[in-house]
Amino acid sequence: MDKTIQMNPNALVCALQKRPEEFTKADIIQFVEDNSIRMVNFMYPGEDGRLKTLNFVINNRQYLETILTEGERVDGSSLYPSFVEAGNSDLYVIPRFCTAFVDPFAEIPTLGLLCSFYTKEGTPFDGAPYETLLRAAEAFRRKTGMEFEAMGELEYYVIAEEEMLFPATDQRGYHESAPFAKLGAFRQQCMDYIAQTGGLIKYGHSEVGNFTRDGKVYEQNEVEFLPSPVATAADQLLLAKWVIRNLAYDYGLDVTFAPKIIVGEAGSGLHIHMRMTKDGHNQLLNDERKLSEIARRSIAGMMLLAPAITAFGNKNPTSYFRLVPHQEAPTNVCWGDSNRSALVRVPLGWTSGKDMCHAANPLEPESMSDTREKQTFEMRSPDCSADIYQLMAGLCVAARIGLELETDIALQLTASKYVSVNIHAAEHADQLERLDTLPTSCAESAERLEQNRHYFEAEGVFRPRMIDGIIRSLKAFDDKNLHAEADANPELMQKLVEKYFYCG
Repeated sequence: MDKTIQMNPNALVCALQKRPEEFTKADIIQFVEDNSIRMVNFMYPGEDGRLKTLNFVINNRQYLETILTEGERVDGSSLYPSFVEAGNSDLYVIPRFCTAFVDPFAEIPTLGLLCSFYTKEGTPFDGAPYETLLRAAEAFRRKTGMEFEAMGELEYYVIAEEEMLFPATDQRGYHESAPFAKLGAFRQQCMDYIAQTGGLIKYGHSEVGNFTRDGKVYEQNEVEFLPSPVATAADQLLLAKWVIRNLAYDYGLDVTFAPKIIVGEAGSGLHIHMRMTKDGHNQLLNDERKLSEIARRSIAGMMLLAPAITAFGNKNPTSYFRLVPHQEAPTNVCWGDSNRSALVRVPLGWTSGKDMCHAANPLEPESMSDTREKQTFEMRSPDCSADIYQLMAGLCVAARIGLELETDIALQLTASKYVSVNIHAAEHADQLERLDTLPTSCAESAERLEQNRHYFEAEGVFRPRMIDGIIRSLKAFDDKNLHAEADANPELMQKLVEKYFYCG
């Protein structure tokens, strides 16, 4: 039996005994009939990054077949005002059967499906971020012969009434357990529901950030996913945010994915891990279990385009309040091994060649598995203000550009940007001075995107009107001096926090 089906928490996978990518319309109808499903929800992201929902009651089998086949009409100008004009705004939403899940929040038995946008001509709407990501993945596949895979680390704060017993230690919440961490049960329920919607979770834990203000406790948490094809990875993050917010509402808790909510306290990021595969095998390590040339060239692309990628991954002014020294957030364009002060981190891999399981458990027979599949590299600048699909597309483009550079140029670029120390420590100021900086505002991010837009528009991946819309939106914040003004004015900082508290 397929081990990806056994013990799978998605009810459709268990019932149909199929992987999601194998679901058909007939499978969906069968599941609806067998499980007395009474409603269907079409779900799709808007320009604000949040999921939108269209509800259908199942009147009869014919109507179910109709909506699954033909989809429904929506107002594109309300969903994507930067990309769709009101005078020609009608779009179709067509469900993707591979995304089907049973809604864990619905009192009425309900099936949810993510949708794609189509035009009146019946072609994919090329202004949709999801379609941009598909084009990026296809260009990567066509030009490199490899698949681009990704996974996200979703960080967020949960806010609850303060408890006096077993108080947490400020900014020391990393992997804390109960009773010092109070909201672990909520996180575990979130993880269970995310898994039911199809999310492939690696693990969850409490994060560094915790503090109390005005009788409330703020606990930072993280849910990390397993590597998936890049479009699937983006879908999972979109649904995960929807799950966490809905469950928080049910619990009477508040949740924020905002990049920064308090000066001096840890911000929340959306770190993205990446790997390249060929014939199902990871290409980031060579036969000697060292970082491969493919990995180094891909990282070169990140070094080249990282400042412009902030336009996709850091979309409001408070994003740049997070990108400051000494808070495990990047400020400069560099990379390193297991180095959390770097923009791109190559995390500790299972490359020792030793059987640690046998060493820890002597009763287990010795065995050596190929652990190279686990290796990734991680971009640490993005946060949840990002449009997840645009961000993933931008990272996919950057990796491809790195692989398209002449080998000597790419390897020289990675060599010049490598750091093996904490670049923010005073004794390493000389290393910090030689590195380029990330943008410090939305306005600067827009400028860097404008300078590098040709990379993203190549191969038809990003449409020019999308790039134009992103640049306009970022410049509209007019925030070049906002960081300094907010640092000097606590009231302004509080207004910004409140304005972007529910971003993404």
